[in-house]
Amino acid sequence: MSEVKKIATRESYGNALVEIGKEHEDLVVLDADLAGATKTAIFQKVFPERHIDCGIAEGNMMGVAAGLATTGKVPFASSFAMFAAGRAFEQIRNSIGYPHLNVKIGATHAGISVGEDGATHQCNEDIALMRMIPGMVIINPADDVEARAAVKAAYEYVGPVYMRFGRLAIPVFNDESTYKFELGKGVVLREGSDVAIFATGLEVYESMQAAEMLAADGINAKVINIHTIKPLDEELVVASAKECKKVVTVEEHSIIGGLGSAVCDTLCANYPTPVLKIGVNDVYGESGPAVQLVKKYGLDAESIYKKVKAFLA
Repeated sequence: MSEVKKIATRESYGNALVEIGKEHEDLVVLDADLAGATKTAIFQKVFPERHIDCGIAEGNMMGVAAGLATTGKVPFASSFAMFAAGRAFEQIRNSIGYPHLNVKIGATHAGISVGEDGATHQCNEDIALMRMIPGMVIINPADDVEARAAVKAAYEYVGPVYMRFGRLAIPVFNDESTYKFELGKGVVLREGSDVAIFATGLEVYESMQAAEMLAADGINAKVINIHTIKPLDEELVVASAKECKKVVTVEEHSIIGGLGSAVCDTLCANYPTPVLKIGVNDVYGESGPAVQLVKKYGLDAESIYKKVKAFLA
């Protein structure tokens, strides 16, 4: 069996910007002295006149992006998730969200898989922060194919969008020739009737692997990729809960305020269902190799398998 191709979604972000930039001259990319890490340097090399390095001043960068949006440009403001969602929250809320401007935020290095950079850079709170901003769309792609499609969808959508990308190279499982990205629509990757697993980001592939392990034990798990956390595909969430009776959410984010909370909000209002939330518990991360951290924090396929099995028992 050939080895699965792996690409970090931050690479996908940089490559997608170039693809879109070739077709649309109104696309402008901003960065906060991290172009090499966020991969906007790929765009900068091709379109230097449309790349603005704002320096280590994320709040100011969001203000510049807001200003550009008012002139008809489509700015993509880029930085680490911790600095974009965290440090610049006020500017995103007041300068982008409140006037509902057409600004796209490319947040890389999200989650525990940032690895050796440690707790200060491992942003496990960004989805929760962005969910609170009225009108903000949140996208968390699961692989390279989906990430590039998501960036294009973000460009085409008129309004503020927060896109979440990772540092760790992850398996590419979507087929580019058949894949279609629909904003706000979940993707059923595996049918099942014993439990519905809603996953997002790098946890989608891990959840599919966990479902294979569960199948070996006679447990038929339905796996759904939720690439758009806001607006959430509430219809699919409720329908899957009705079909499977038990729900599991899996995310590389705090279990507070992220995908798990969004799913619980929906089910509480429409179809109360037992839910197990798998994610980063109410703790900070730590420095270490990304793959080892994913396992230590219980986000790898084997850990998901064990937790789901115990939940069903």
